[in-house]
Amino acid sequence: MKKVLVIGGGGMLGQKLAHRIETEMELGHDAQITLFDLYFPDNGIDATRVHGDISHSDKAKELAAQRYDVIFHLAAIVSGHAEIDFPLGWDVNLMATWELLNALKAEHDASKGTYRPKMVFASSIAVFGAPFPDKIGDDFLCAPLTSYGSQKAASELMVSDFSRKGYIDGISLRLPTLCVRPGKANAAASSFFSGIIREPLNGKEAELPVVDTVRHWHASPRAAAAFLTHAANLDTQLLNGRRALNMPGVSCTVAEQIEALRNVAGQEAVNLIKSVPNPAVDEIVKGWPRDFQPDRALGLGFKAETNFEEIIRVYLEDDFQH
Repeated sequence: MKKVLVIGGGGMLGQKLAHRIETEMELGHDAQITLFDLYFPDNGIDATRVHGDISHSDKAKELAAQRYDVIFHLAAIVSGHAEIDFPLGWDVNLMATWELLNALKAEHDASKGTYRPKMVFASSIAVFGAPFPDKIGDDFLCAPLTSYGSQKAASELMVSDFSRKGYIDGISLRLPTLCVRPGKANAAASSFFSGIIREPLNGKEAELPVVDTVRHWHASPRAAAAFLTHAANLDTQLLNGRRALNMPGVSCTVAEQIEALRNVAGQEAVNLIKSVPNPAVDEIVKGWPRDFQPDRALGLGFKAETNFEEIIRVYLEDDFQH
């Protein structure tokens, strides 16, 4: 039996992950799942729910004291919000990770070294900043140009160092932008990538804040949940001490996204996309990666979609009816 904790378990990805653990049984048919978050959806996954704020040290200590076997750390203030509210972004995206890691270290020490949980940290391609090569390889340096990216990069370093010291067995996954996200738009600067597909498919207008030549790196929420469970089962000795991985995905322009929408849903859906330039969003997006060559992750068995039309069809299969 494995005790599994999902921090940020009330969010979209946390719910997808919990569903995958329950249905795919990749962590064992008798895995016990605990979801931790500030809020949970009314009709969410039927698992143990714990309400709280991970940035509070007492909550981190309470969770660590349960000595979970596998911990997925997904909780974060999203990119646009972290840029606007500078102190909150650092408190939640960095200091909460610091509190959690120290609480896990304390449990490791109290167990005389026998407790060493597997920790999968949801990082982001925002750890990279321009100028970029045509394709970002596994050796490209981290030089983020946003607060969110800086917070994720710093957290990756902490996960690696606590792992090096033997307190945890950690791995950081640099997730692509998840698209098409179900539900309402959030405060992430990348939210429009989903909005220009999701809203037209649901018969609603969508605003496009950037030019259609913008290129970006995407994967579906289904693929992201699979990344996380695959990482939880991965032998981290294969990483050779480099515990952060660029995840696979699909590189495409906004124009190519729209063309994929046209192929799936027709011109009527495309007509619902309205150009509404937003210089603030455009400035953030300019500093984001566009394409990757994630050879390490592919060699370790991580898989994603191969084109954007496939990503749209995943949304239609998994979330459109909801």
